[in-house]
Amino acid sequence: MDKPRVLFPFTEAGLGHIMPMNSIADEFEKRYGDKVECVRSNFFADSGNKNLKIFEDRLASEVVHHNKHTAYGFFATFNMEFWGVRLSTWGTMKFLKLGSRKPGYKYMDELKPDLVVSTHWATNYYAKKCKCKPLTVMYCPDAHVNPLFRYPCDIAMVSNRAGYDTAIKRHPRRLNKENFKLVPFLIREEAFTIHATKQEARAKLGFDENKFTIVLAEGGYGIGKMTDICKLIIERDLPVNVVAVCGRNEELYKEFLTVKTKGNTNFYPMGLIDNMFEVLSCADLFCGKSGASMSAEPCFFGVPQIITKYATNIERYIGKYYVEIVGSALKIFKPEKVVDKIEEFLREPEKLEPFRQNALAQHKNYGAEECAKIIFDLLCTKFPHLKE
Repeated sequence: MDKPRVLFPFTEAGLGHIMPMNSIADEFEKRYGDKVECVRSNFFADSGNKNLKIFEDRLASEVVHHNKHTAYGFFATFNMEFWGVRLSTWGTMKFLKLGSRKPGYKYMDELKPDLVVSTHWATNYYAKKCKCKPLTVMYCPDAHVNPLFRYPCDIAMVSNRAGYDTAIKRHPRRLNKENFKLVPFLIREEAFTIHATKQEARAKLGFDENKFTIVLAEGGYGIGKMTDICKLIIERDLPVNVVAVCGRNEELYKEFLTVKTKGNTNFYPMGLIDNMFEVLSCADLFCGKSGASMSAEPCFFGVPQIITKYATNIERYIGKYYVEIVGSALKIFKPEKVVDKIEEFLREPEKLEPFRQNALAQHKNYGAEECAKIIFDLLCTKFPHLKE
């Protein structure tokens, strides 16, 4: 008997969708790769269809617009809630790029999946509409299950207790304890392999081992208040390491490479990197916008966060979770106030300790094992011989 095909389709619409997919694909293949065929696909790019690729590019550009123009981001997420699940999904799929829907169905059928795991709502939509009718699993990386992530699937998952409880309460006809699961946050297995002390991690990365270290990032596209915060820290000549991760924002990275400090501040600009966990493990403080992985990953390493921006209502819910429920973050939107708070932490480092302890307390809520088991159990409902 042929092995069932489990498809993991990647979508380029921010690292908050890509990183969880890497996590669950790695874990599922490690555990069940001998029983199933695991297929990873850069869905839109691999399709060879220009309209599908344009659709994905529009998804990415929307993320950029949300970050550049906050009012637009909040308006877009408000519209999703206003129009609801069916209309929001239909309108987005039909009008974001005309002529992309049917090629999406067709390509999904060509891949012949028996089960599709999505961390972005678009691939789940194609899986539900295609002719081969695979089983569908959708993981929402956010704190709020927005309408696009409430589109029908066989099992939906989220990692945020507040988001889970709210969704169950507000949408009981769509989400219940049978088809909606609360799971640990899908962080890559690599995170569990990092055990170096902060000083050891700094030494490995070439940073000053003994200086208070601040890591700044603004998601994969590097758009936010990082520039102003870095310049203020350098202007005040604070005795710190400043690590600025610019992601795909090459223009900002090149600009940062020309920046000179006054002497006390060590400035380390970085572009798109593949060792973010090592960088986070050396930090005393993280500054950046609230995003799914952008807030969850520092928390995993016990690093307090100053949230400097919400680009959408989705990010506002994420930020409120870490500020009000987890207690590992502060919300400060004005760059001058952010740097004032950094100076306060330098004078009185004990004030950071409660945030650090609250972050460390979340450590047990990470990992892909439970999610992988749920997916496999669903697959076994269609292929019971897999349990033999």
